[in-house]
Amino acid sequence: MIEHLNTVCYRFKSVENSWTLPVYLEHGGYAVWKEIVKTAPDPKDLIEVIKRSGLRGRGGAGFPTGLKWSFMDRNAPGPKYLICNSDEGEPGTFKDRQILTTNPHQLIEGMLIASYVMGLDVGYNFLRGEFALPFQRCESALAEARAAGLVGASILGSKLNIEIHNILGAGSYIVGEETAMIEALEGKRAYPRYKPPFPAVHGLYGQPTTVNNTETLASVPMILAQGADWFSGLGTEKSGGTKMFSVSGHVNNPGVFEIPLGTSFESLLALAGGLQEGRSCLAVIPGGTSMRVVPGAEMLTSEMSYEGMEAVGSAIGSGGLIVMDDRTDIAQALAVMMEFYQHESCGQCTPCREGSGWVSALTARLAQGLGKPGDIDRLYAIAKQIEGRTICAFGEAISWPVTSFIQHFRPQLEVGIASNESSENCT
Repeated sequence: MIEHLNTVCYRFKSVENSWTLPVYLEHGGYAVWKEIVKTAPDPKDLIEVIKRSGLRGRGGAGFPTGLKWSFMDRNAPGPKYLICNSDEGEPGTFKDRQILTTNPHQLIEGMLIASYVMGLDVGYNFLRGEFALPFQRCESALAEARAAGLVGASILGSKLNIEIHNILGAGSYIVGEETAMIEALEGKRAYPRYKPPFPAVHGLYGQPTTVNNTETLASVPMILAQGADWFSGLGTEKSGGTKMFSVSGHVNNPGVFEIPLGTSFESLLALAGGLQEGRSCLAVIPGGTSMRVVPGAEMLTSEMSYEGMEAVGSAIGSGGLIVMDDRTDIAQALAVMMEFYQHESCGQCTPCREGSGWVSALTARLAQGLGKPGDIDRLYAIAKQIEGRTICAFGEAISWPVTSFIQHFRPQLEVGIASNESSENCT
């Protein structure tokens, strides 16, 4: 059995050569997978365990994992696919690369289990284009697993055949959207697809496909080893288990911290070394820059859970937590985010393609102190026109930061207009 620890995915961060097969086996690795291959349990029973554990997608959407797995028709004709979304392009997020680098075998085991449960034939681990070391570690781990008979044809002498491949992308934000990733795997431009049909019905190469995040799949072996009650008990009633948070910004000890869901924000902030002496918390983005910003005072009384972040008007998202202290230039921070989203828009949808340019230009003008009367209302209106009018959630990634920054920090944004008016009055 895997050692009983409160850290689920990032448990090997201090273990030497943790990415190798001997170390993983030493800590109980592949025990769950070997038992599954030996006993061939009913996949429906395993899905129920995942459902009861409360595991939700750790990539951003937070969709219940067991429910997502149940959508797959095991009896559908032709090949079926699993895609592990290891692209991790959300600004402020750097937790999945820690799994890929320090604990790749647990991810591989999770992919194998998921493939068995859903009756999938091939799994693709799609890594971000810049992930040189994580890709090397995953390739090495996969070669070890294949040599040990854990992956491929006739796994451990059984009739089970599951292949896994690591794929290195070209580096693109939009490819993190599941259908855009499917397009990229097919060798096409990463344009998100219309839904329905959903990937579980018509995915990679037109066949049933499930897309899960790295942290989600890496959690599965521990859940099945320790039990659904153990995992759910680590979190809250509505947020089972632990979550890895990437903490950056104005903290003394930025890094990745895996904590039980329901942990207070203050406790997480303390793990990250707190704010610099004499500074106060102005604002926090709790789940990557596509999530709504939260005033610091509200965050200081909140808990890090799905329901906790919903209570303060935001979401856990990818767990990319960015802390901004009272020295932050709010207008400049927002302008930097919007410049990024304009650059990364795939251009397929008119509201996003055209709107991202307008939003970037307006926020840049405010940041430069060149704002004009009505700019903030105009900015808000444009953002709302993008929201809900695009094929994928990229529209929300642009609009939510804008509307929430205006909602909570309008006076700081108005400085960019006041300074311009003052300059014009002097000429």
